Amino acid sequence: MLKRLDLLGDIKVSMTRFPVVALLGPRQSGKTTLAREIAASHGIHSGQTLNYFDLESPASLNRLNEPQLALESLRGLVIIDEIQRMPGLFPLLRVLADRPARPATFLILGSASRELVISGSESLAGRIKFIDVLPFSLAEVGLGQINHLWLRGGFPLSFTADSDLTSEDWRGQYVRSFLEHDIRMLGIEASPVLMRRLWMMLCHFHGQILNTAELARSLDISDTTAKRYVDILCSTFMVRRLSPWFENVGKRQVKSPKIYIRDSGIFHHLAGITSYAQLQVHPSLGRSWEGFILEEFIRQKKIRSEDCYFWGVHSQGELDLLFKAPGMNEAYEIKFTKTPKITPSIQLALDSLKVKKVQIIYPGNETYELSKQVVALGLKDAFAKDS
Repeated sequence: MLKRLDLLGDIKVSMTRFPVVALLGPRQSGKTTLAREIAASHGIHSGQTLNYFDLESPASLNRLNEPQLALESLRGLVIIDEIQRMPGLFPLLRVLADRPARPATFLILGSASRELVISGSESLAGRIKFIDVLPFSLAEVGLGQINHLWLRGGFPLSFTADSDLTSEDWRGQYVRSFLEHDIRMLGIEASPVLMRRLWMMLCHFHGQILNTAELARSLDISDTTAKRYVDILCSTFMVRRLSPWFENVGKRQVKSPKIYIRDSGIFHHLAGITSYAQLQVHPSLGRSWEGFILEEFIRQKKIRSEDCYFWGVHSQGELDLLFKAPGMNEAYEIKFTKTPKITPSIQLALDSLKVKKVQIIYPGNETYELSKQVVALGLKDAFAKDS
């Protein structure tokens, strides 16, 4: 299994600075593997279970029948897996985190976003560090594995499967388990059948403007239900909702979000794409590449989701990705082409927005200027360690 040294380093450093460190990410993304490596480095092995709680285990749940009694006497590293199953632990963690000399550090693992896992995270403000543990990234597997990662996605057991067929079978079982088991374990009431239908429809919206009213009509459900189901998929790291950027430029700008299936392997499963050869001739090829690179590039640049946008003008064009944060104003297009060009959309963005340069990320090796304001950005430079 691939060693995730950067993540391990971030976790270890965070544990020296915060009494509570939370690893959040989708199921099967590698959180438990990382926690076990951290545990082993602290002398907690498989036979030493007092400081390790798996909240899907009846034994662990039984031990936490009186949580304060179970936790306050523990010293050193304490690991609590699937924390979303007992959100009532967070007020207690605040009390335990504030003890003098910090007798214990808590490493907690959750299979949903911080908003869903912690209701009232302000109780741990200043005491907790959140670290997203997502499926394997291009930075972790290397550019030489880009096509492999693109097809199969980054979930460890999908990426490392012994064949594309085995990988596809794993992803099919993952989707089924997520719909029938995982959502319910988060305390969410949702119909697995309806959720699958909605997820399949979002696959067709991948890389496009999300129209929840159209989604609701197609599924014969209310707008409110459609929005709630999309929220569930966003909160569980399955879907990215990319917000529009708009400013006073005198044009009719797009004000609805775009939607992406975050893991390319899951997208390919939902789209019925089972091999790289099939992907290359599929009508969704360009949208698949856009979503894959967009997700990888956001992770590479370590930009917060709330600082990531796209920009569009109705019937005139759009820009795939904008990073807008204090001191940052960067614009990118993502194109699956060997010969990137300055499109009308790019020129429209340059004329309308206050960006000095647009970079086109394309599947090539060379980086070169197309004009003083437009650069074709090769993959090697786009995903360089210091980019």
